[in-house]
Formats: sequence, C-alpha cells, structure tokens
Amino acid sequence: MLKQFKMAAKIITGVDALATIQTLSLKRVLIVCDPFMEENGIAEKISQSLQEKNVCCSIFSEIIPDPTIEVVTKGLMAAIKLKPDGLIALGGGSAMDAAKVIRHIYTIAEKNTSMQLICVPTTSGTGSEVTSFAVISDPKNQSKYALVNDQMIPDLAILDPTLIVSVPKSVTADTGIDVFTHCMEALASTDATDFTDAASEKALKIIWKDLVAVVNDGENLALREQVHNASCLAGIAFSEASLGICHSLAHALGGTFHIPHGRANALLLPHVIRYNAGLELEKEKPSLATYQRIANILGFQAGTPKATVHAMINGLNRQLKQLGISSLITDYGIDSEEFLAAIPEMAVKAMDDKCTITNPRKPNLQELEQLYKRLLRGGY
Repeated sequence: MLKQFKMAAKIITGVDALATIQTLSLKRVLIVCDPFMEENGIAEKISQSLQEKNVCCSIFSEIIPDPTIEVVTKGLMAAIKLKPDGLIALGGGSAMDAAKVIRHIYTIAEKNTSMQLICVPTTSGTGSEVTSFAVISDPKNQSKYALVNDQMIPDLAILDPTLIVSVPKSVTADTGIDVFTHCMEALASTDATDFTDAASEKALKIIWKDLVAVVNDGENLALREQVHNASCLAGIAFSEASLGICHSLAHALGGTFHIPHGRANALLLPHVIRYNAGLELEKEKPSLATYQRIANILGFQAGTPKATVHAMINGLNRQLKQLGISSLITDYGIDSEEFLAAIPEMAVKAMDDKCTITNPRKPNLQELEQLYKRLLRGGY
C-alpha cells in the first residue's frame, strides 16, 4: 500500500522570529486576529513594521473563539475590499482557522489571484499554522465542521516564543493537552506513516516532560519554545495522518456546550484510549499493540500489553490532575440531565466527523454515546 508525506509550509522558529515579517515581499496585507491582539498592540506592531516597508496594511480583528460562518464571511468581505496579496493570521487556532477559510474562498472567488498565508500562533496547541485542517462553527445547528483541504495549508509559519509567555495557566494547560491528543491520535491513526510517527513521537515526549513545568513557569522562554515547537510538530503529523474519535467527540461536545477544545479533548482522551485499545474486551485488538508502543515511548511498561496501557492511562490522569483539569463534565457548569439529553445528537455528529474515518477502532453510535456517558460521575 502506497503512502505519502508532504511538508508544504516553511517554518521559522526562535526568539524574535516575528521580525522576519519585514523581509516578506508583499504589497497589501490583511491581518486577521481577535480583538485582544489589537488591544495589546501586537497587531499594530506588525502593521507598523509592514508600513515601514511601504506595505499597505489593514486589520480585521473580529475573530471570536470557535469562529462562525458569519465571522468568516465578514473577514472575506474585508479581504475583497483590500485585495491583499498576503494574509497574516495572528492568534490561536480560531484566528488561523478563519484565515485559512477566508484565503481559500477568496482565491476561488477571485480567479487568477494568489495570496500568501502567514500564520503567527500565539498559543501552543492547535498546530494550525502547518495543517490543512480548519474548524468552523455553526451556532444555529450547534455544530462544528472540520474542513480539510490541501489548499488551506499556510505558506509560512512563524513560531516566536516571546508571543506565548503571557498566556494564562489554564489556556497553556488546555492547549498543551490538545497537542498531546494530536500526537496520540496521529500515532494511532490508520493513515500513520513512519514520517508522521517521527514528528508525533518527538512532540509527545516534549509535552509529557515539559507541559506541567511550563504551566507552572510560563515565563521560562526555553520551555515555551520547546512546547511551541512540539505543537507545530504535532500539526505536521496530524495534517498528514489525520486524527480519531477523541477529536470527533470533542468537536461535537464543544459545539453543543462551548467547552474549550483542549479541555474537551482532556475530558475524553483517557476513555478513548481505553476504548481504542479494547481494554474492556477479552480478545486483544490489533490497536492494543499501538497503544502499548505509545505507552513504552512515555516510559510505561508492565507485565502485559493491557497492564501497560492501563498504567499509561493512570499516568495521564495524574498529569491532568496536576494541570487542574477535572474528569467530570458536571464540574464545568453543565447539568447532567441536559448533558444526557444531548448525547444522542452529539454522537451522530461525532460519527459523521471526518476524524472518525482514521480512528483505529471503528465505533458504532452506541459506543460513542457510552464514551460521552463516562464523563458523568458513575459513568451511567
């Protein structure tokens, strides 16, 4: 069976990497960001540095968490008005995902035009700066749509750890666990290759070793750079290998109850590992060996493959506790009866999610519903 691996985005990393923006050959640039990036002056700093090089620059700062179809439409209108040859996405996954879709639709609508997409992540989590993935929300249907298209891969990713030092502890924890989940799911994916495994394994080790430390010491630039690079490495991996049902379930959960994406992954991941590895089954599944290998990468080894994966899950739960992440959905202000009522529809959405296609174990609706129920005390 033939497989492929491609790396389309150029990556510049290191302290003060942001300064390389001045070296780009652009004439008109639209900066896409959230209001905070404009308020704290970073967007304006980029705009001024470009204007010093006689680049016409405009800022679209209406990005919201879980960007909606409406927000993307507004950004598209801003692009049509400016007619830029460059789009700079500044912020977390929301800004980068919105910018990807804006660029993609713009270049389809405005035929025979090209637009460079430069991503400057200000969180270490999504890996969106190098992926073909984008997630857009539809509030009317309480849904999140995972879009995948190679035309959405950015041209340039600028990883500057100085932009990350002020990220709050809770956001650092959530985004870091998102990176960890990207690694886990890319390694277990049915589309994994030696090349995606190499990127995943490196990033997995960094997050396991450094995430708790960087949450507790966010001003440590060396740690920030390590975790920032790990986020990008994980993005490289899952852009090619794709993901699994942890992300499918998290997309539906976040779309319905507006839980931050990384936190949703953290809630679900221990249960998904247990399910995918078939720990509840008498007969061993082929995917058990995959999770045993992942556990070995993290330093876990017990008498049997199942015992080894159990040890890894226990270790993950301990780390989540150190990060202040509760394992119960009700601890996030969600009523248990309301949550139970939403499960059937969320499970249908998760089943239809593109990430489910590459999950190592093929679930049915009842199994996805049961995974959601495990987020309640007692598991129902």
